[in-house]
Amino acid sequence: MMEGNHNSEDVISGLQFNVDHPNPGIRRVRRLGFRPFRTFRIRYFDFLLLILVSALNLCGIAAIGSAEPALQSRQTVGMIAGLLFAILISGMDYHRVIRYYWGYYILNIVLLSAVLLFGSSGGGAQRWFALGPIRFQPSEAAKILLILFYAQFIMKYKDKIRSFPMIAACLLLAGLPALLIYEQPDLSTTIMIFIIFCVMMFVGGISWKLVLGVLAVAVPSAAVVFNVILQEDQTLFNSYQRDRVLAWLHPEEYKDTIAYQTMNSIMAIGSGRLLGKGYNTNEISSLLNSGYISESQTDFIFTVIGEEFGFIGTCLVVIFILLTAIELFRVAMRASDISGRVIAAGVGAWVGFQGFMNIGVATGVIPNTGIPLPFVSYGLSSLLSLYMGIGFVLNVNMQSHRRKY
Repeated sequence: MMEGNHNSEDVISGLQFNVDHPNPGIRRVRRLGFRPFRTFRIRYFDFLLLILVSALNLCGIAAIGSAEPALQSRQTVGMIAGLLFAILISGMDYHRVIRYYWGYYILNIVLLSAVLLFGSSGGGAQRWFALGPIRFQPSEAAKILLILFYAQFIMKYKDKIRSFPMIAACLLLAGLPALLIYEQPDLSTTIMIFIIFCVMMFVGGISWKLVLGVLAVAVPSAAVVFNVILQEDQTLFNSYQRDRVLAWLHPEEYKDTIAYQTMNSIMAIGSGRLLGKGYNTNEISSLLNSGYISESQTDFIFTVIGEEFGFIGTCLVVIFILLTAIELFRVAMRASDISGRVIAAGVGAWVGFQGFMNIGVATGVIPNTGIPLPFVSYGLSSLLSLYMGIGFVLNVNMQSHRRKY
């Protein structure tokens, strides 16, 4: 009964505002769902989630200050802006925001297509738009845009989501942006897109039988693809992608070329021992200070933490990543509807799987993929996109409590 009263009051107040407000522009903005703090309830705010991501972000800012001091202030500004975004979005009703899901999908395709045509190149890839000193990476925004799209799409077709035609349609819709990202080329982000997609489909309601069937096909198929990569005359993957796999399998043969980063990363992490060499250390034995760790502020930021803060520092980062992912999935389990579950689980997969992929690369567990550590690596596109995702999860948590009580 209380739930019905709250909903009625919300609807009536929203209608009165839309009709009576003298500014037509404001009316349009309100209809789109951008109603900051209209649904905000401090007692339902997930402070634990915000504390966990802030702790990760602060670890990253400290490590960036040692790896590339000139970028530390930018990352600090990015954290402040990200927190403001998250708090602002947490006060919006995500149900209203995801109504325009096709707009997010089209925007995603436009951005990913435009970067292939007009983007800036670097390191053999074309992934960025350069706006003076600021670079925007559409593939990072693609993750949150796809999460919002599928939140509404799966919710709308929840009764058909188990049917083969609907699953095929979902795959095709995910395949187009994934293909555009792959063409940049960016295999690691392409893999992440499909991991997030699979998690969203699972929480969206597909059956266990289908999951087991897909795994029964996917596991041997992955073995076949892996074998194909090792063939010299294969055309399925680029030569540099094949070389990365070979360098992972036989690092000693590529220690002066492709495996150079990973082997130095492993040595640097090991040299940190239990307590590390100290923050921003001046030790001549530091691999970071000697310039042996490239991309230390982005893909190999975990290496910096391992060398300077030791085993304890790396364990703290791993624990923060794990707890953040658990909290995100916990919100998904308590969400009041499918769309909320999809949003929270999608962001959980993004933070959790991407985090452990990055750590796996830094420790040599998986081939070098060139993917950032969430909230820790330098990169404003990644950071702001992640905070937007956290903002929507905060709102999912808030809405689930409002409907419960």
